[in-house]
Amino acid sequence: MDIPSAQPPVLSVSDLTTAFRSGDQWKPVVRNLSFSIAPRETVAIVGESGSGKSVTSLSIMRLLPKHSSRIEGKVSLGGRDLLTLGEEEMRKVRGNDISMIFQEPMTSLNPIFPIGKQIAEAITCHRALSRGEARAEVTRLLEKVRIPNAKGRFDDYPHQFSGGMRQRVMIAMALASKPKLLIADEPTTALDVTIQGQILDLIKTLQEEEGMAVLFITHDMGVVAEVADRTIVMFRGDAVETGATGDIFSRGRHPYTRALLSAVPRLGSMAGRPRPMRFPVIDIVTGETRQAESEGPVPVAGERPVLEVKNLTTRFDIRSGLFGRKSGAVHAVENVSFDLKAGETLSLVGESGCGKSTTGRSIIRLVEPTGGAVSFSGHDVMGLDGRSLHKMRRNIQMVFQDPFASLDPRMTVGAAVMEPFIEHGLGTKQQARDKATDLLRRVGLGPEMMRRFPHEFSGGQRQRIAIARSLILDPKVIIADEAVSALDVSVKAQVCNLLLDLQQSFNLAYLFISHDMAVVERVSHRVAVMYLGEIVEIGPRREVFENPQHPYTKKLMAAVPIPDPARRTLRRCLSGDETRSPVRPLGYTPPRRSYHEVSERHFVQV
Repeated sequence: MDIPSAQPPVLSVSDLTTAFRSGDQWKPVVRNLSFSIAPRETVAIVGESGSGKSVTSLSIMRLLPKHSSRIEGKVSLGGRDLLTLGEEEMRKVRGNDISMIFQEPMTSLNPIFPIGKQIAEAITCHRALSRGEARAEVTRLLEKVRIPNAKGRFDDYPHQFSGGMRQRVMIAMALASKPKLLIADEPTTALDVTIQGQILDLIKTLQEEEGMAVLFITHDMGVVAEVADRTIVMFRGDAVETGATGDIFSRGRHPYTRALLSAVPRLGSMAGRPRPMRFPVIDIVTGETRQAESEGPVPVAGERPVLEVKNLTTRFDIRSGLFGRKSGAVHAVENVSFDLKAGETLSLVGESGCGKSTTGRSIIRLVEPTGGAVSFSGHDVMGLDGRSLHKMRRNIQMVFQDPFASLDPRMTVGAAVMEPFIEHGLGTKQQARDKATDLLRRVGLGPEMMRRFPHEFSGGQRQRIAIARSLILDPKVIIADEAVSALDVSVKAQVCNLLLDLQQSFNLAYLFISHDMAVVERVSHRVAVMYLGEIVEIGPRREVFENPQHPYTKKLMAAVPIPDPARRTLRRCLSGDETRSPVRPLGYTPPRRSYHEVSERHFVQV
C-alpha cells in the first residue's frame, strides 16, 4: 500500500489495467496497478524487461495506439482524470504538465532536423518566445546537461552525437517546460557514470526548486537506491511489492525482489580475484540460486594477439562558412594502441563521446580511420578491398549500442538473425533457422518469437536479439558496444555468463565497450580507460580497479552508483569541470604522450 503524504499527490493512479489486442482477445500486460506521487517525491518502478514498466508510463501519457490497446482505471493529474480528456486537451498536458524521457533517444529525435530546432520547438509549443530567446534558452539547457560547446552544436543533427549525448539532448528537451511530473523511462541507461551522477543530481535539484514529482523507470538498482523515495517492483504485469526504498532493499519479502537485488553487480566485489567471474543466476520465481558464481576463462599465455591496433587515429572534418571550407576537426580517436588475444576480454571505458564506439567502428572500418594500423590474425585490415573486407567482417562481429537502429523494422527477428548466415553462404535456410532458434533460446528468447518484428519487443529484448545475430557467424572477435546496457539486472547476468561461456567454448576475444563499471570489473581480463580519444590508463583489470593511478580513472570509480538507500540524500558537485571538447582547429598537432609502467602491463599516461 502507498504511504500517505501530507501534500495532495501530483499523480494518482488507481487500478490501472492495460491490455493489447491479440487476435480476437485482449491480453492484459499491466493489471490493477495503483500508486501516487507527491510533489518533490520520486517513485521508482523496477522489474525485468517486459514486466510492464514502460507500458505503465505510456498508458499514463496515453501514447499507446488506440486500435490495439485498451486502458482502464483512473489516472489523475492535479484532480483531472487524464483517461477522460479529449485528444487536444491531452496534447496540452504532454510536454507541459507531464514530460517524458524515453528509453531510446535515436527513435525519439527526428534525424532530419537539428537538435537545437527540436528543443526550441518543444519550448515554443508552450511558451511565447522569440527566435533569439528560444535559441538562448536551448543553449542554456544544453549547457545544463553538459553538452560540450553547446552554442556551437545548436545546428548539429542527432547522428552527429554519441548515444550518451543524444540522451542528454532528450533530457534537456523534457526539462524545458519545468513540468509538474517527469516520467523518466531508463533516462541514464546510455550515460556514463559521471554524467549519470550529474543528471540524477540535476533531477533532484529541479524537484526541490520546482516541486516536481518524478516517476523513475529503471533496471539499475544502484540508481533506484540513490534517487527513489518509494519503489514498486513489477513482475509480469503485476506489482508484487511496494514500499519505502530502504525497506525494499533491506527487507524485501517477495522472492522476485530478492532475486533482483541478488543479481545487482557491485563495484569492488572482485577484489583479490585475478580472473573474470560468472554472475550467480537467481530463479526469478523462487528467489533461489540456480547457478553459483564461477571463474571465467583464462587467455592462453604466449599466443600471438588475434587483433593488434597501433596508433589508430580517426578524425572527422568540420566545415563551415558559405562554401563549406574545412575549419577544424573532431579528434575522436587519437593515437590509440592495444592488442587482444584469443580468449581475452579487453574493456574500453570512459565518458560518452570519449571515442570508445568510434574505436570499435574504426577497427572494422565502418568508420574509415585517418591513420594507424589494424591487424587481424596477422593480416592488414587497412589494406583490404571491399570483398576482402566483407569476408573479414565474418570473423569480427559487432553488437551495436542502439539495438532498434541496427534491426530492420520490416524484417522479422528470425530473418534478421538468419540473414548473416545466409549472406555468407554458410548453409541452407533450414540450417540457418535451426541455428537462429538455438541462439535465441540461449539468450533467453523463445523460438515462437522468430515471427515477430522489432517493434514488438522491449529495449532489453531487442538487445538480446542483436547479440544472437552477432554470434551466428561463429566470429573470433566480438566488439560489444554497450551490449548489456539496456538489459535488466537478471538478464544482464545471464547474458554476461553466456558471453563468458561462449568465450571459453570457442576461444572468443571480446572488445567490451561499456560505461557500467561494475559489469566491466566482473567480465574483464584487462581494462583501458579512454578520455578525449586517448587511452590514459591500461592494464590488468585487477590492477586498474584496485590501484587506479590516473585522476580520470579515479573520477570514474567514484561516480559509480551504489545500491545503498542511505546514499539517497547524496549530492555530487554539479559545477564540476566541464567536459572538454574534442574539436581542434586547423593545423593542430596533438602533443606527444608518454606512459609510465606502474606494474607489469599496467601503463598510465603522464
